[in-house]
Amino acid sequence: MLAKNAETMKALALKLFEINAFKFGDFKMKVGINSPVYFDLRVIVSYPEVMQTVSNLIQDYIKEHNLNAKHVCGVPYTALPLASIVSVQQNIPMLVRRKEAKAYGTKKLIEGIYSAGDTCLIVEDVVTSGSSILDTVKDLQSEGIVVTDAVVVVDREQGGAANIANHSVRMHSLFTLSFLLNTLLEAGKIQRETVESVAKYIAAVQIDSDGNFLGSKKEVVNDFVRSKIPFENRANLAKCELAKTLFNLMASKKTNLCLAADATKCSEVLEAADKCGPYICLLKTHVDILEDFSEQFVQDLLALAKRHNFLLMEDRKFADIGNTVSLQYAKGLYKISSWADLVTAHTLPGRSIISGLKAGLNGDDGVVAKSRGVFLLGEMSASGNLIDDKYKEASAKIATEGADVDFVAGMVCQSSECFAFPGLIQLTPGVKIDEASDSLGQQYNTPEYVVKEKGADIAVVGRGIMSAKSLEKAAVLYRDRLWAAYTDRLASKQ
Repeated sequence: MLAKNAETMKALALKLFEINAFKFGDFKMKVGINSPVYFDLRVIVSYPEVMQTVSNLIQDYIKEHNLNAKHVCGVPYTALPLASIVSVQQNIPMLVRRKEAKAYGTKKLIEGIYSAGDTCLIVEDVVTSGSSILDTVKDLQSEGIVVTDAVVVVDREQGGAANIANHSVRMHSLFTLSFLLNTLLEAGKIQRETVESVAKYIAAVQIDSDGNFLGSKKEVVNDFVRSKIPFENRANLAKCELAKTLFNLMASKKTNLCLAADATKCSEVLEAADKCGPYICLLKTHVDILEDFSEQFVQDLLALAKRHNFLLMEDRKFADIGNTVSLQYAKGLYKISSWADLVTAHTLPGRSIISGLKAGLNGDDGVVAKSRGVFLLGEMSASGNLIDDKYKEASAKIATEGADVDFVAGMVCQSSECFAFPGLIQLTPGVKIDEASDSLGQQYNTPEYVVKEKGADIAVVGRGIMSAKSLEKAAVLYRDRLWAAYTDRLASKQ
């Protein structure tokens, strides 16, 4: 690494983490084993400054190591933009390798002007086994092109460099996984336990050039399943400040109970907030069902939240176009953005739902003045709802990718399969100890089931507490059972 690039490299590593190009969780690999880390450098095309920094570092590396070649070729598809920038800025002709030959015209695999004997430098984004580079080498060599070197952005250190070297090609990496982990550790973005867990996984999972796992699957340990990570550790991974706050609140207060105070009188909501406040991390409201809503109610509720140390979430379930959502959030009778720490929203409108909410926080100077967040609905507890797997997958993508992930605190869902990223919070409604359903289609599950079996981080309890003879005793009961289920989940080795 060039000395002058050392700080640039560290800053870039932190930026990749910030934009979720480098993330932690439980991700399926080609070999059928789940990985605790995942690189998605495709997202950098949405960040021109990151694209420019990465391509500059590639060019510096090429010059420093005299990796001269007549052509440059990016491995399809993520590395193509990077190779294009290098080609233009260094005036090196580019070759494009197709993943499959055209079924018409010339039917060529390699596009560009070249001759047998020409040299070519390969550019790649991430290397695990090295199979994608070797496929590109094979196709270039079939045209008589000579390949001796490949520059990659990230080496996951799982055997790729050795596999590629076995085919007489030298692999050069800007980053290793170890460097990235240590940079995040030094910056306080992750804890040492995270580094050690990933290192243990990488040591156990080495892969050959055919993508086959070397070793016994019994040796593989992925400690980064989000349901196995303590809340205080997950706070360090959260992109949303409200998620960090809520994770730490749950850990310090030892409660993962959300009270759904769905009453029609302000006095009833305030009474529930006061009596149950010491035992909850979150109070969920539906202000549009209140018959006597007033500004005084908001002030009283905020005072109780401060006194008992819990957050407020208005379960508005926003679902309109961005401009309308912005107005619904900030204006009107309720002025939700002025007092609710969190809100809920459907993902039906797409990413505009988040940008619309964020616009509702802008002051006159265009600056967001409040720390706020949203829970996106990935699933519902109502029987017969129309949400399918494709919708859930798209919702999880909105929650974990893009420039607005810093506003997403978590997802409302019924299962840990809805998303993998441990920096998000799973909020699961429909929890009740003694009933399975009601007459209007609401499905209930026990505290132990939703936390230990379905991966809930926070469980939402409504009528189980609000209809009890003693609100306080019911809140204590649910708090204790939910927290015990959480601690049992952490202790479980399954």
